[in-house]
Amino acid sequence: MSPEFLFTAFIVCLVPGIGVVYTLSSTLGQGFRAGLWASLGCTIATLVHLAVALGGLAAVLHTSALLFQTIKYAGVAYLLYMAWGTLKGTGGLALEAAAPQSVAQLVWRGIVLNLLNPKLPLFFVAFLPQFMAVNDGPYVMAELGVVFAVLTFLTFLGYTALAASGRQAILSRPAVMAWMRRAFAASFAALGVRLAFERA
Repeated sequence: MSPEFLFTAFIVCLVPGIGVVYTLSSTLGQGFRAGLWASLGCTIATLVHLAVALGGLAAVLHTSALLFQTIKYAGVAYLLYMAWGTLKGTGGLALEAAAPQSVAQLVWRGIVLNLLNPKLPLFFVAFLPQFMAVNDGPYVMAELGVVFAVLTFLTFLGYTALAASGRQAILSRPAVMAWMRRAFAASFAALGVRLAFERA
């Protein structure tokens, strides 16, 4: 496994996307523990997408416009649902201590948000082979994919720690929290719109 792969994978994980926005919003809403479980859910979805890619289903997604579009618009709908819930204070940034999200809810939302992104298995098929030799088989691809998933989890934990460190300062200012809620709602909505215009 080359240093180039590790560096490139880290940069890919670092770029804010659906998982990063969800992890940050969960952390600001409920603290480090919530961000930890949100990160785990996103990572589990990454491993599922890796399995899909290894199973050859990524090729099916690539050639079946109907299947791709069905999964894509389900993802768009869920992202818009998350945007609305966040804006209204019932999603990842709900601050009511009496009604915290459970571990299962946090993990499940992370899984669903990332599973409904049909570009991820296609990403694995396009990205991982660039760091494989001609004679490398599926085991090497699986190894690279697992390392990528671990880097994803660690990167998301970094985002979680960063958000948790400034959480109290944000929560002590209701006006800042309101703007943060709007910003995350807008981010979910923007990611949904971007996904809607993605092509296979």
